[in-house]
Amino acid sequence: MVKVARKQRIHYKGALYHVMARGNNRECHLLDEKNKQEYINIIKRYKERYGFKLYAYCIMDNHVHLLIEVDEVPLNKIMQGIQQVYTQRYNKNNMRTGHVFQQRYKAIVCNKESYLLQLIKYIHFNPIEAGITNTTNYKWSSYSEYVNGISEFVDIDFLLNILSTNRKKAIKCYKEYMMAPMEEIEESEYEEIESQSSTPIHIENEKEVDELINSILKITKVTKEELVSRTRRRQIADTRKVIVNLADKTISNRELADKLELTTSAVSKMRVGRNNLNEKQREIVNQHFNA
Repeated sequence: MVKVARKQRIHYKGALYHVMARGNNRECHLLDEKNKQEYINIIKRYKERYGFKLYAYCIMDNHVHLLIEVDEVPLNKIMQGIQQVYTQRYNKNNMRTGHVFQQRYKAIVCNKESYLLQLIKYIHFNPIEAGITNTTNYKWSSYSEYVNGISEFVDIDFLLNILSTNRKKAIKCYKEYMMAPMEEIEESEYEEIESQSSTPIHIENEKEVDELINSILKITKVTKEELVSRTRRRQIADTRKVIVNLADKTISNRELADKLELTTSAVSKMRVGRNNLNEKQREIVNQHFNA
């Protein structure tokens, strides 16, 4: 049997990840309050050790959501520590052996400028979506840290300062935003981030990125100079959008932005998924795959 290598996770200082870890076989290994508190205590311990930022969390009965911005230490080392320590303690306390979590947690690289607020809302809405509670005031999430404006270990200041430099006003804005139902545009933006982790082309190095760009330029008859120019001509806009949506998520928005001489925010907004490209853009994609 041929073994297919797993894709290597992206790491760079400042990378923002939405992490989701599920119980093995979807079992509820975080069911009790003492289990949830134990998991939070372990997060605190590793946050102090490795210096990552934590913008949001939600501990459910059979899975967790974390929004982590890494520093020098890569995410895999952080999560390995957290998951292993919890597993060891859980197994010891329950006189059992074996996996507690699925072996491969899910981590999605996110654009901080475009998606931070939406992702924090998504994470805090998780208990509502699961039918556990009717409000966002769930005990085992970071929601209360934001509405109280105080936290021992969640990095709430960054988001609240974006909303307003006045802390009371910032908290009010946050509460109003969180009280509103999840809007379709926010859900679709979240799905766009997730969908990019499994696009058809697996680009692992700069050479492959260049080959993709050259292929699309040949089809659209756009020059490299035109591609990185500031023009908004439809032909060039279509070319950029196709390139962005064919680039695998293993290429960060930052790296792709450098290639196209765009801002990371502009690249992130272009990521709509292949199914949402217009007719002309889909025609370019088809020509690329049929070349």
